[in-house]
Amino acid sequence: MVTEILKAIFFGIVEGITEWLPISSTGHMILLNEFVKLQVSDEFYKLFEVVIQLGAILAVILLFFHKLNPFSPSKSAPQRRNTWRLWFKVVLAVIPSAVIGLPLDDWMDAHFYNYVVVAITLIVYGIAFLFVERENSHRRAYANSVYDIDLKTAMLIGCFQCLSLIPGTSRSGSTILGGMLCGMSRPAASQFTFFLAIPVMAGASLLKLVKFFGKGNSFTLDQTVVLIVGCAVAFIVSIIAIRFLMDYVKRHTFTAFGVYRIALGIVVLVIWGVQTFVL
Repeated sequence: MVTEILKAIFFGIVEGITEWLPISSTGHMILLNEFVKLQVSDEFYKLFEVVIQLGAILAVILLFFHKLNPFSPSKSAPQRRNTWRLWFKVVLAVIPSAVIGLPLDDWMDAHFYNYVVVAITLIVYGIAFLFVERENSHRRAYANSVYDIDLKTAMLIGCFQCLSLIPGTSRSGSTILGGMLCGMSRPAASQFTFFLAIPVMAGASLLKLVKFFGKGNSFTLDQTVVLIVGCAVAFIVSIIAIRFLMDYVKRHTFTAFGVYRIALGIVVLVIWGVQTFVL
C-alpha cells in the first residue's frame, strides 16, 4: 500500500504542474503511466486521472476566492456586479465544450486516446504557440483583465476549449491560445483559463464518477486512499504552479512552452515507434 501511495504522489505532482501550464496533462499522464503504473483496474485508473483534477480545482478556488466571490462584503455594488458578469462569461464559455464533449466523451476516449494523436497535438499546438507569440509581438492586447472580456470573446474561448477534447491538446493551452488570438493579454488569458477550469473539470469529474458507479463499480479502501492522496498532492502542487505561471507570464512569452511541447511530442512518437516496431 505504501508503494501505491508513493505512486499517487507522483501522479498528483504531475497533474498539479501540467494541468495549468499549457503543456498537456494528458500527454504527461500517458508518459508517467508507462513508468509508474498504479495497481488498479482500468476502470478505476480512467476515473483516477480525471477526478484527481478536483484537487487542482480547489487550488484555483483558494487562490482566487475573493475575485470569484460575488457575495464578498468587502466588495462594492459595482464590484459584485462585475463578479456576477465574470461568472456569466465563464458559464457561457463552458457551453460549447459541454454540448460537444458530453455526447462524444466515450467516442473520443476510444478513438483519440493514443500515442500518435497525443504526439501530433503536442507538436501542432507547440508550433501554434510559437506562431501566435511571434504575431502578438506586433499587437496590443485589448483585454488586460478578465473583467475586460466581452461576451463574444468568452464564447470564442469556449469554442477553442473544444479543441482540448482531443488528448494532448491541453485544455489550458487551447484556451490561452484562443484568448490571445482574441486580443487578450497573457495574464488575462491565463487567469480566465483558471476560472473556466472550475465548471469544466468539476463536470468532467462528476461524469466519470457517474459512469464508474453506473457500471456497478465501487471504491475499495486502498483505492479511496490513492484517490485522496492524488487529489491532495495535486492541490498543493497546483497552488505553486498557478502562482508560478501568473508571475511568469507578466515578464515572459509562451515560446518556451511551445518548444517544450514540440520536444515532448517527439519523445512520445519515439516511445510509440519503439513499442510498435521494435518490441
